[in-house]
Amino acid sequence: MKIKKIKMTGAILAGGQSRRMGFNKAFIDTAQGTIIERTVRVVGSVFDPAFIVANDIALYGGLGLPVHEDIIKGAGSLGGIYTALYLSGSEHAFVTACDMPHLDAGCVRAVAKKASEADCVIPFIGGMLHPMHAAYSRRCMPAIEEMARAGNLRINDLLGKIDTMRLTEKDFPGLAISRSVENVNTRDDLKRAGIDEK
Repeated sequence: MKIKKIKMTGAILAGGQSRRMGFNKAFIDTAQGTIIERTVRVVGSVFDPAFIVANDIALYGGLGLPVHEDIIKGAGSLGGIYTALYLSGSEHAFVTACDMPHLDAGCVRAVAKKASEADCVIPFIGGMLHPMHAAYSRRCMPAIEEMARAGNLRINDLLGKIDTMRLTEKDFPGLAISRSVENVNTRDDLKRAGIDEK
């Protein structure tokens, strides 16, 4: 039986510079295609609508989802969250990144189902918050605008200004949340994630 999509925006941020890796992480090959191809499949299977936020539209244009440029230029992931909310057709947007090779649809759904309960619903796993595996409300937009004007692009600072709900392992029964939130920034991360570098 086909699982019904959630009527909420799913946004994939693909604007990072990949400085630590030395090449574009989005196009790292995995057993299920490149990381971003797999991410597009997962996000597209859960949400309607879904899109990619990236400033190089041509690079990401062949992946089957619309690609939108940042509304606030040069604001990093914080700006990507703002763009996702600005373009969202719904009150909330689930935001993820293009460097999470084990993003799990079940874990994504578990976050999205609680989206209406706070300004941000975010996993707190392994002693860390995971802002690229989180649902945000359009109520966050004024705070993001204010921070961007001040040159403060730290997402953790945003989380201190808004109503934030932390989800822990108990909120993901039977789901591989610790794998789902995992991202890759270095070659060592690739090895840890079980990805053979081509």
